[in-house]
Formats: sequence, structure tokens, C-alpha cells
Amino acid sequence: MRIATKLLAAVVLSFTAHTLKAQTDSSKVHIFKLDACINYTYEHQTAILNGRIDEEIAKYKVRETIGIGLPQIDGKFTFQDFLNIPTALVDGSNFGGQAGQLIPVKFALQYQSSPSVTISQLLFDGSYLVGLQAAKTFKELSSKSLTRTKVEAAVAVTQAYYSVIIANERLGLLDANINRLQNTLNDTQQLLKNGFAEKIDVDRLTVLSNNINTERSNVLRLLDLNVNLLKFQMGMPIGEKLVINQKIQDISFAKETINTDTVAYLSRPEYALALTSKKINELDLKRYKSQYLPSLAAFGSVTRDFISNRFSNLYDRSFANTLIGLQLHIPIFSGGQRYYRVKQAKLVVTKSDNDLFNLKNGINLQINQSQTAYINGLASLENQKSNRTLAQEVLRVTKVKYEQGVGSSLEVVTAETAVKEAETNYINALYDALTNKVNLDKALGRIQ
Repeated sequence: MRIATKLLAAVVLSFTAHTLKAQTDSSKVHIFKLDACINYTYEHQTAILNGRIDEEIAKYKVRETIGIGLPQIDGKFTFQDFLNIPTALVDGSNFGGQAGQLIPVKFALQYQSSPSVTISQLLFDGSYLVGLQAAKTFKELSSKSLTRTKVEAAVAVTQAYYSVIIANERLGLLDANINRLQNTLNDTQQLLKNGFAEKIDVDRLTVLSNNINTERSNVLRLLDLNVNLLKFQMGMPIGEKLVINQKIQDISFAKETINTDTVAYLSRPEYALALTSKKINELDLKRYKSQYLPSLAAFGSVTRDFISNRFSNLYDRSFANTLIGLQLHIPIFSGGQRYYRVKQAKLVVTKSDNDLFNLKNGINLQINQSQTAYINGLASLENQKSNRTLAQEVLRVTKVKYEQGVGSSLEVVTAETAVKEAETNYINALYDALTNKVNLDKALGRIQ
């Protein structure tokens, strides 16, 4: 019995180890910096993948439109069995009878089969020529839409990436505070044992230590949430592991001056997209105007008729029917429909001009606002860095005084709280600076 139990346990352990190994092998670990995150996004993010599909659809749409101007060839096969052959009445004088006498005559045979081939070729159509231009412009529009989607995805990934960086930085600061506070607490507990401190001193430091440890646990959970958000923005499966291999010190903040360039909006994909949309509206106007022009097409048809009163010898003989021709369509009057289509299209083009002006103005305002916010954010970040350094120095001096017996534990707790507050302000200023940096890069069209 014991041997059987041991064998069963060995099998279970072996299976469990194999399963865990398979799970470990199947899980992917990605160690990325910002550029790698953005490159991964371009290959896996759903919106970008769909944008590439739209680009392919537009390419095939162009080919479909080109096909309208190529020869159109159709084949047809018909078979008819006249259960009751159509009868016509003719004047009997045509067949040697009396004038006015109507004689019933059947002009068809019971069975008829006709295979035919028809070919047509568009020679001139103004609407087709304009439509061909519009199809190519539509392809250009889909490409610019993909560019805008990539920019928006890159901005979202960058912001989520910086949130992870800041959470890691905050966690590092908390760990340093916890270590420093734990040392202070240990020293105070030793002083209490030796009769050089009071229990209230230990209690104050213990409360502060508990609060910081609780905050660290919250930041850890927030960090996991930020990493998952980053993976979502990248199009990465949430189950895969992502490690950010970058620190705040690796990010440079360039000094910016207020941009007086009035054509910076040209770098924005939104403006290029609006220009292409206006071009499509102009081609739409051109298409409606072209409907006043005539259209010309050539056609030809080859038919072979098989006719017989007996089905068994239906295909014994045939009669050819071949024709070619031209068809000219001249628009004369449409009840004013073409006229009012042109009027509507002109108004749409005017709206496009107004939208372009408003977009250009809005982008220039956004650039100015982003630059101002970024410069103010950098100034605030430098100020919070200085405050943090000063708070740490005050804490150092306060601890020295406390250890030498010329200060109180309340002063140490107050200094510790001031350091924690200064570091929180620093983290907030850091987040604002990074966010403003992303917004400025987007406003200036640097993210492509």
C-alpha cells in the first residue's frame, strides 16, 4: 500500500512539474524601453492593424475603379421550349389569299438555344476619369488615417509608459524612506531600553512607519495596474510579462523656447488628413460638373442561334448574329438635379476651407499652450527637486540633534513627514513634466 501511494505521489509530482514547466515556457517575458514599446505597438495594436487593413481595402478599391474603364466581357446562354408557339395574324393577300383575310402564322420553332458573347468598352466618361482620381485620393486618405492612428497609439503608449516609470521611481523613494525610518525606529527603541527616550517617541515613529508601509503596498498595486494598462495600449496580451528597463534618470528634458513658427501645423497628421479630405470634396465637385458632358461607349455582340422543332437535332445547324456599335449618351435636362448637386458640392468645399482654417488656428494655439505648460512644468520640477533636497537636509540635521539629546522625536517625525510630502510633490511635478513633454511632442508633430 505504501509503495502504491509513493508511486502515485511521484506521478502527481511529475505531472505537476511538467505542467508548471509548460506554463513557464509558454509565458513570454518582454524587457522593453520606450522605443521597443512603440515598435511593438505598431505591430500588434488592434487599431493600427485595422488601419493597415483599411489601407489594403483602399488599394483594391482603386483597382476596382480602374476596372470600370477596362473591356467588359459577358457570356450568356439561353434555352427556350415554346410549349405554345406564339402565333401572329397576317393578311392573306401576302400568301395568295384574299385581301383582308387574316391567316394565323407561327414564326417560331418549338426549341431555340442561343449562346452569346458581348463586349463593351468605355471610350469617354468624365465621371469615370474624376472617379479614378478620387479613388487614388481615397487611398491617400487611408494612409494618412493610418499615420494619425499610429501617432495616437504612440502618445497613449508613451503616457502609460511614463506612468510605469514614475510608479517605479515612487516605489524606490518609498523603499529608501522605509529603510531610513526603520533605522531611526531601531535606534529610538534602543534609546528607550537605555532610558534615553520615551515610549511616545517610539509610538510616533511606529505610526509613521506603518503609514509608509501601507502606502508602499498601494503603490505596488498601482504599479501592476499601470503595467497592465501599458500592455493594453500596446496590444500585448495581459498574461505576458513586461519589464520596463529604464529609469527617470535616462529621460532628458530639453529646454524649450516659445515657438514662433506659424507653419508648424504642417507637421501634424490631422492637418494632412484634412487637406486630403478637402481634395476629395473638390474631386466630388468636379465629378458633378463632369455629368454635364456626354459619354461614349463601344460595344459588340456575337450570338449563335440554334433552332429546331425537334430537341434531338436542335444543335445540328445554327445561324450567326454579329453586331458592333457605338452608344453616345448626351445629358440634356435632369430637372435641375445636376445643377443643385454642383451647388451643394461647392458649399461642401467652402466648409472644408473653413474647417482647415479653424484646425490650423487650433493647432497653433495648442502648440503655444503645450510649450507654456512644458516650460512651467520644468520650472516646477526644478523647484520640487530643490525642496526635496532641503527637506532631506533638515531631516539629517534634526536626527543629529535628536541623537545628541538636543532635539525631540516630534521634530524627527515632523521632518520625516516633510520629506515624504516633498517627495510626493516631486513625483507629481515629475508626472506633470513628462505629460507636458508628450503633449508638446504631439503638438509639434514630432511623434510620427
